[in-house]
Amino acid sequence: MKGNANEISGVTVVDDRTLQITIDAPKAYFLAKLTYPTAFVLDKDVVQAGGRNWWIDNPIGTGPFELKEYRIGERLVLERSSKYYKSLAKLDNVIFNLAGGQSMAMYENGEIDITGVGLFDIERILDTSNPLNQELEVAPPGFSIYYVGFNTNQPPFDDLKFRKALSHAIDKELIAEEVLSGLSVPAYGILPPGLPGYNPNIKGLQFDKELAQKLLSESKYASPDTRPRIVLTVPGTGGSMGLDLEVIIEMWKSYLGVEVEIQQVEWATYLKDLDEKKFQAFSGLGWEADYPDPQDFLDILFHSESSLNHGNYKNITADKLLEQARIESDVKQRFSIYNEVEEIIVQDAPWVPLWFTGERYALVKPYVKGYKFLPMIISKLKEVSIES
Repeated sequence: MKGNANEISGVTVVDDRTLQITIDAPKAYFLAKLTYPTAFVLDKDVVQAGGRNWWIDNPIGTGPFELKEYRIGERLVLERSSKYYKSLAKLDNVIFNLAGGQSMAMYENGEIDITGVGLFDIERILDTSNPLNQELEVAPPGFSIYYVGFNTNQPPFDDLKFRKALSHAIDKELIAEEVLSGLSVPAYGILPPGLPGYNPNIKGLQFDKELAQKLLSESKYASPDTRPRIVLTVPGTGGSMGLDLEVIIEMWKSYLGVEVEIQQVEWATYLKDLDEKKFQAFSGLGWEADYPDPQDFLDILFHSESSLNHGNYKNITADKLLEQARIESDVKQRFSIYNEVEEIIVQDAPWVPLWFTGERYALVKPYVKGYKFLPMIISKLKEVSIES
């Protein structure tokens, strides 16, 4: 499917401000999906007249801000829209610096007003004797997960016990605390905390090196002589693959005697090969909610017919439950179905769930008022103001 169509059915213009949409079947997640930017309504005449780059040359929108300037790789400027259908934004304009550089240094030099706090700066910013500590904001965890994925059609990951052995051989608590400085939360399920349908009681595959060794001994790849070469592919061009991943590979070697090679691939090639399901194992990426619904994680990533099921995972029971959840109108029952299918997926171990985003830290200038941190990636700036 190329995603191209000359026409669609089921969309009716009721009046100047109302669309009526008829879908092909009940879909409990449909309203949540409409919050995703690709579902926003566009003016057909403007799009067709503007050509391929209409959104840069002559952008339109219905939000509280309009795009005033966009210089690729340099900056993006929004200005308040006088046509917004609700109360107008408080800021005259918002400038996003896209040129790169050290955002922390730019913040300290007064070049920007808001920045995230990374791993290398968090210790000094948390120090209460540092004046910047007074500008520190704690943001809620994001709806995201980082993981190692396995191609369940390729040896040795076609063996369930081998996959589970690798999962049980990772001490996530140790890595989260000692390597990631507590900025990430160990993940034992798929759905991140705070997402509708999240199950706080899921146990997952906990660290247990004795159990990991037992499972490996029972797998058909127990002997190194019968085990194929294992390659874990990550995006990159020669830099560090991440200290957390280095520690994980060392744990596999130390606890199980399993050697894993790292292959770095340029980003565009990585995405192409990932979509074509060429990798034996893959990491260095995560998944962040496009819209706040379990369907965006469990169905999109693990249904056997999903194009984003990069590990060729297939479980008939899981498929049936996911299809049932799509049309279940009772919210409580629907989330119960997702909890059940999440448990199945976790026990099948097509992934090693690694980390959820923990509490995020950011610096905000004292004169910036009304900036709110949300679990979704898109900031809401309408109520933000600058205090004189």
